[in-house]
Amino acid sequence: MTVPIDRPWLHSYAPDVPADIEPVTGSLVDLIDDAVAAYRTRPALEFFGRETSYRDLGDRIARAAEGLRRLGVGPGDRVALIVPNSPQHVIAFYAVLRLGAVVVEHNPLYTDRELRHLFEDHTATIAIAWDKLVDRLRALPADLGLRTIVSVDVTRGMPLGTRLALKLPVPAAKSSRAALTDGATGDATWEDLLANRPIRRKHPRPDVDDVALLQYTSGTTGSPKGAILTHRNLRSNAAQGRAWVPGLVDGEETVYGVLPFFHAYGLTLCLTFAMSIGARLVLFPKFDVDLVLKAARKHPPTFLPAVPPIYQRLADAARERGVDLSAARFAISGAMNLPTPVVSAWEGVTGGMLVEGFGLTETSPVALGNPIGPTRRVGTVGVPFPSTEAMVVDRDDPDPTRPVPPGAAGELLLRGPQVFRGYWNRPDETAEAFLEGGWFRTGDIVSMSADGYVTIVDRIKELIVTGGFNVAPSEVEEAVLGADGIAEAAVVGVPRAEGGEDVVAAVVLARGAALDEDAVRDWCRGRLAAYKVPRRVVVVDELPKSLIGKVLRRQVRDALIAAG
Repeated sequence: MTVPIDRPWLHSYAPDVPADIEPVTGSLVDLIDDAVAAYRTRPALEFFGRETSYRDLGDRIARAAEGLRRLGVGPGDRVALIVPNSPQHVIAFYAVLRLGAVVVEHNPLYTDRELRHLFEDHTATIAIAWDKLVDRLRALPADLGLRTIVSVDVTRGMPLGTRLALKLPVPAAKSSRAALTDGATGDATWEDLLANRPIRRKHPRPDVDDVALLQYTSGTTGSPKGAILTHRNLRSNAAQGRAWVPGLVDGEETVYGVLPFFHAYGLTLCLTFAMSIGARLVLFPKFDVDLVLKAARKHPPTFLPAVPPIYQRLADAARERGVDLSAARFAISGAMNLPTPVVSAWEGVTGGMLVEGFGLTETSPVALGNPIGPTRRVGTVGVPFPSTEAMVVDRDDPDPTRPVPPGAAGELLLRGPQVFRGYWNRPDETAEAFLEGGWFRTGDIVSMSADGYVTIVDRIKELIVTGGFNVAPSEVEEAVLGADGIAEAAVVGVPRAEGGEDVVAAVVLARGAALDEDAVRDWCRGRLAAYKVPRRVVVVDELPKSLIGKVLRRQVRDALIAAG
């Protein structure tokens, strides 16, 4: 039996935000079908200026689903999706789900080793892949079982003028594509899928509790694990996001897809949330300031999910070039700390609100958010979403679900309809991730105020142990970044021969600056306890980052260890 807890944060919700969402009853297939029915003639997608209506989106999903069915895709099959943000990615995502199959998202920039590791784990036999990757996929060992690759030329989704400007081949006026036959074998093209008639309406559909997605964790604290996310998980999170933003107008918003869809944040905010509200989703294969501002002159964003560096770069460029971003009423930041100066810069340019949220791959991903209203609290990640419960506990307490006092640091536990089912093929790690009562152990050290606002301290697995004390890298990084001449910093623990770890800061210098290590350490001593001050400060040309700009501390640590 799940015992409910007090939710003091409900008093801080923006007006009209409910304490709970209505339990979802349909799958993501029902979500997109409802959107197609409600917003038939409205643009669903825009790619380099080329629009796709909701009616056409629904038709292409149905045709691609039939093509995949003829290639043998059925309920529960894993289908690897390795395509940049594009109309083809959106269509493929929902076409796979229409068959009751499971999408497995991949970063198109993965190395051969990373791709092999994932295919060994999920064992997908069919991949829908960017045509630039086909040869690399064909080079994977045959015993992995990959039998069919559907190649996708994303440039075919661009208008003719863009193709000519980029000096790309122009498709023939008459397509030579042909419909697939049942039981078709061998590789195919994206055009082969779309050449089919739409799938029969009576073809079996997935249930709300079927698995929809294997979303691999970033692997910054270990090897990637596949989080099992159901239709209920993903659709619930989309509904929670819709409830969280008062003032959204269904069928009239413009959402910019600058975050990669293979990341849980970009996937939910763009592929499910945006579609659920009938938004125009403007697609970008990667973040590019020039492309975004060019698109904004024609159809400016009204809702922009992104990360702090993107907001800062767009705000600076819009101000310099005189681009009007005042339509951007709502902006949600995640994946990393949101500095106050970034909030000021963005809100100064747009007049809208930029609030910080928090989530994990395992929570579909959003679990907490700052209220979009006067109760937002800059410097925190906000309060739990509707239908979400949270508590902070001491991992060493004999009762692992006993909350610590308000303001005390501890591990964040979460419970709600967006919390994942477990890790693919990892029953032991799944068992370790949950406590009695269905509480998910996030592995994040936080503090929670008496009224429910959460402040992130750090990841448990990234805490540095030195002299018997735990050091939070984020706290030290904040101090180091305040020193003269430091543009970027990553703080990690480097093992000592005698045991324990040294606190080491890897820094990128500002242009024209030189490192004065003693000055940096003196600066930190005035702001940190002595054991937290970096033992060494190492200059690097750049810090390794994920595609959304998150510093990969594990890689920093490995490089420092290798360098001695």
